[in-house]
Amino acid sequence: MKRVFAITLGILTAIGGFVDIGDLVANAVTGARFGMRLAWVVVVGVIGICVYAEMCGRVAAVSGRPVFDLVRERLGPRIGLTNLIGSYLATLFTLSAEIGGVAIAVELATSVHYLLWVPIAAFVVWVVIWRVKFEMMERIFGLAGLSLVVFVVALIQLAPPWGQLAGQAVTPVVPAGEDWATYGFFAVALFAAALTPYEVFFFSSGGVEERWTRKDLVVSRLNVFIGFPLGGLLSLGVMGTAATLFLPLGVRVESLDQVALPVAVALGKLGLAVVILGFFAATFGAALETGLSAGYTIAQYFGWQWGKLVRPREAARFHTVVLVSILIGVAMLLTTTDPIMITEYSLVFSAVALPLTYLPILIVANDRDYLGDQVNSRTANALGVTYLVIILVVAVAAVPLMIISGMGG
Repeated sequence: MKRVFAITLGILTAIGGFVDIGDLVANAVTGARFGMRLAWVVVVGVIGICVYAEMCGRVAAVSGRPVFDLVRERLGPRIGLTNLIGSYLATLFTLSAEIGGVAIAVELATSVHYLLWVPIAAFVVWVVIWRVKFEMMERIFGLAGLSLVVFVVALIQLAPPWGQLAGQAVTPVVPAGEDWATYGFFAVALFAAALTPYEVFFFSSGGVEERWTRKDLVVSRLNVFIGFPLGGLLSLGVMGTAATLFLPLGVRVESLDQVALPVAVALGKLGLAVVILGFFAATFGAALETGLSAGYTIAQYFGWQWGKLVRPREAARFHTVVLVSILIGVAMLLTTTDPIMITEYSLVFSAVALPLTYLPILIVANDRDYLGDQVNSRTANALGVTYLVIILVVAVAAVPLMIISGMGG
């Protein structure tokens, strides 16, 4: 049981990164429009986040400090500030969307309009961040998020043409009625969702919160190589159910309730209840991640006391940043802007900002002053550089594809 609890940080980080509100809808949209022809992006994204999350976990375990703290120290305040601005803005947009996602999940259960739930959802998120211990938080919401495995069960129950789905996955061509710009836009969005900056900052800071040391390198790697692939599997389950139910009918997915429909068709009311629970746990967990990450990055840049290891009074500025970030997120939602649209824009912004996040991580992970004999191996560097090239291509292509495709419309 201790081994199970030891990997809940990775589970929470992965579920918050791979199956938050934007990813739930994005995977369902791509499944309904392209079948499994974009499944390869999820696989590439899983490998990429594993490569860099392993570096971040190793940095935290060996140095006892979060990676963002070391980025500022190693590369200087100017580069650190650029990194901070890009990552914080992307995190802020995502935080707003996740609070909206929590409210929408409650709307699905109660039929009360989600905007009425937004202030309540935001208040509960803040209370959990303020009062609940880190380990308890990650265990509850990390494990509760696993209820989204219901998508995998539903996919099996729907008995899809497995050969056809496999054929789509291994021949990622643009189907009739779609164009390369739209295909490329959704590929960029799915890739950016897998490597959203807040994931690595949360994971690294979480390792410090859990007091990882060199003895915990195995625990760190278990979190990475179990948690993130699991999040990717759930994403593929969402994509697969949409491809099975919606693609043959030519139905486009535009809302969270449509994402749940294949589960309801396959498993009935019980399946629907489980998927709503999964929606709530995943979006609430992602709201916790993004809220904490907003506080982590700013506090670590300015050298303030931070985290849940200390009393809120001793980390007052950290908790103030978290609270203000949540309030800004609520204000964005109360303009009646669609939470899904907010997430789509945040993914494009994240794609542009990815190089600012991942190049510094690669540099820090090769610094012997911090890691000693635990610096990157040749294999880790080869993979890191390869993904850095992919990240640069994605960053350059994101805005043009958004404009040409009309946000994938």
